[in-house]
Parts: sequence; structure tokens; C-alpha cells
Amino acid sequence: MNLAAVLAIGPWLLLVGVLLTKMSRRLNVPALLFFIIVGMLAGSEGLGGIAFENYALTRDVGLVALAIILFAGGLQTSPRALALAIRPAASLATLGVVLTALVTAAFATWWLGWSFLDGVLLGSIVASTDAAAVFLVMRSQNTRLAKSVETVLEVESGINDPMSVFLTVAVTAWLATGHGRPVEAIVLDFFFQMAAGLAIGVGLGAAAAWLLNRVRLESSGLYPVLTLAAGLGIFSLTNAVGGSGFLAVYLAGVMIGRRLAVFQHLIIDFHDALAWLMQIVMFVALGLLSFPSRVWAVADQGLILSAVVMLIARPAAVFVSLAWSRLNVRERLLISWVGLRGAVPIILATFPLLAGLPNGPVVFHLIFFVVATSVLLQGTTVSWAARALGLQKTRRPEPLHRLHITSVERTDRHIVEYYLDAHGPATGRLIKDLSLPLETFISMIVRDGQVLAPHGATALKAGDHLFVLCRGHDRPALSRLFIRKEGVAAAR
Repeated sequence: MNLAAVLAIGPWLLLVGVLLTKMSRRLNVPALLFFIIVGMLAGSEGLGGIAFENYALTRDVGLVALAIILFAGGLQTSPRALALAIRPAASLATLGVVLTALVTAAFATWWLGWSFLDGVLLGSIVASTDAAAVFLVMRSQNTRLAKSVETVLEVESGINDPMSVFLTVAVTAWLATGHGRPVEAIVLDFFFQMAAGLAIGVGLGAAAAWLLNRVRLESSGLYPVLTLAAGLGIFSLTNAVGGSGFLAVYLAGVMIGRRLAVFQHLIIDFHDALAWLMQIVMFVALGLLSFPSRVWAVADQGLILSAVVMLIARPAAVFVSLAWSRLNVRERLLISWVGLRGAVPIILATFPLLAGLPNGPVVFHLIFFVVATSVLLQGTTVSWAARALGLQKTRRPEPLHRLHITSVERTDRHIVEYYLDAHGPATGRLIKDLSLPLETFISMIVRDGQVLAPHGATALKAGDHLFVLCRGHDRPALSRLFIRKEGVAAAR
């Protein structure tokens, strides 16, 4: 497929995929599954008849897409969540990935009759989870998980891609050449990749945040472009020196998101939209690349592999990796079930194909089953599993209104949002009777879809969406005033 064909067909596939997301909430089916179906219907054996089998293009675009998705995830990862979840998440992202690969390899050796290395390759590809897929599903179902689970899943999926990529590349090279590097060389290479990714991501991420906060650009629209350039530049530079670009770009996103003082909403919204676009592109590509006749030929093996990954490999990896953590059994069970597969396995499944491995085509179509069944079965039961384990929270509706400071300079003021609960300390009181910190103002109230201009005699009501202009160091006092101790209402 040439560039002209991509430009002629691609936008319409995206349009159909985006419009179908309207059906996902009504049918309680994850939107990602619709993207796969769009690709299959448009493919060479579908109604569209589009002949697309360019695995090299898919891999190259996919690597950039993954970097963009990870960068967007990093921008929205709070430092507090990272600090709380880093130890269990790091264990899942390293030991958990290896255990998933080994359990899957044991199945492939016993059931499929493959060599152990072929099995490890298959397991390495399916070991990576996808936070974007998890949170897209939860958002469509208006559900939140318990904070202890949500933060671990978020951080794990942000840092487990480097291990999956490392294992996939190493095993593919071993199988393609017929010999491998010494184990100690592989281990040293892994630690170098992780160390370089950590150092470059944190260092250049902090430098990029410093630049964004101080540079004066002619248009606000240039700030997201500069942020994107910084993220992709850090990714490519880290890869060029032999480090893990995926780890670096995620950590750079965390550092920028933590320090960003100008156009926060604009930049984060831009990258959130890009992450959506990349997810759609990769899932539509999976559908285009899959031939139903070839998929059907491995359907029995694919279904069994999916069951092994979801019911045996992932739970075993979670419980062993988190054996020392403070997470209880219910939390570990939910983490086991909510480890959805997304764009990463799609990208990695092209590696053995492009290397010319005999099992390459079979691996790709088996991965199709794992990703599709993960999205369908796990994606549709996230809320049910969380509710059954007592770890579900109702997600507040996405706000229809937004207020923020637009400035090219760093300021000492913030706009903080609060949702008032029926039993909150400030609910039912007049604004003039509140002990607000000095130089703190309630700038706007959204109530029942109406925007109110608050004044001293305005009584606050349950369900009010407050926009408060304050100094950064006053936020703890405001949280005590507007949020119940149980945390039902929360600041955004």
C-alpha cells in the first residue's frame, strides 16, 4: 500500500472507528475491539478488500506510536502515585514479565510442541500490559479501581514495555542466527539499557520542563509541539546510545508533567488525543494484517493460549512478584485480571515475522487471539471483577467545563477543581462563612449544567463543581475544607 492509498483510505477508517466508540458504552464492549473489527472488515478478506501486509511499516509506525502512548501516560502519572507504586510495579515489570514468558513457554513446549526458545518468544510478546487499554475501558464503564490497584497497574504498564521489548529482540536474534550471546553479556546489556533510560529520561525530562516553563513562544499551540519534539527526541537519543528509549520517554513524561507550569491542560489534552490516535491506528492495523482464514486455522490454539495467559501465566506472575508487597489477596486478584493486552503485543508480534522465523506467521495470529480475547473478556468484566472484589469506585463524570490560567510565565497561582459531596465540610455553607486562606477565591461554580458567578452570599450545594484560584501551598488547607476524610469528593 503506497502513501496515496494510505491517505485515501486511512482517514475514513479512523472516522468509522471513532464514531463506533459511541456504541461501546451502550453495548458495554471496549472501543478497542471495534477498532480491530473495522480493520478486519476493511482488510483483504473483508468487505473493503484492502490488501495490506506491510509488517515493516507496522513495526516502524508502532514503535513511534508506543513512544507517544508512553509519553502521554507519563505526563498524567502523578509523582505521588509513582512513589507509592514503584516497588510493586517494578517487580511486576521485571520478574513478572519473565515469569509470564516462562509459563507461556512451558505451555507452548508441552501443548504446541514448540522449542522452549520459541515459547519464550511467544511469552515475551504477550507479557506486556497496556494502561491505556485498561483506563479507556474503565472510562467507558464509568468505573475507577481502588487507588492501590489503579496506581500499580498504571506504573507497571508504563515501565514493563522495556523488559518485553528486550526479551523479544534478544530471543528473536538468537532464533534467527542460531546462536546467542553469553548470558552475562545479555544481563549487562539489560542493566545498561535500563540505567541509560533512567538517567536520560529523568535528566532530559527535567531539562525539557525547565525549557517549557521559561521559553516564550509566539503561539500557545506551539507548546504541545515543543513537548512532543522533546519526548520523541529523548526517545531517539536514548535508543541511539543503546539505552531503553521506552523507559526514557515514559520517565521524561513523568518529569515534565510534574514540573509543568504553563499550558498544562492544553499540553496534556494534546498528548491524550495523540495517544488515542496511536491506539486506534495500531488496533486497526492489527485488524488489517489479520487474515480471517489464517486466524481460523490457529483458532483452537489461540483460545487455549489466551486462557493460559489470562488464567495461569498472569496470575502466577502477579502472586509471585507481589509476594512481599502489602497488597492483599483481593487486590492481587484484581491486578491479575485487569492486565489487559493492547498495542505493544501487536508491535512486537511483527519482529519474528520480519526476522523470517518459521513460526513468525503463527505467532502473529496467536497474538491476535490473545489481544482480541483480552480486550473482549477482560475488558467487559473489569467493573464486574472490581465490584465482586469490593475494589470498585464510581468515576465522576468527565467535567463539561474547564477553567485554567493561560500564561507563558510561571505563576504562583493554581486553579484547583473540587466536587462537593453531600456530607462535605463546606456543603450547605455560605462562601462568606468559609475560612478560606488569604488570596484564595472561588472563581466559578458549575451546578446542574449552569455556570454561576459566586459571591459571598452563594450557598454551596452537593454536586457543585468548584474552580478555586489559590496559591500552591494552600492546597492542603483547601482539601480539608472541601473534601470529606473518606475522600468521596476529590480535587482534580
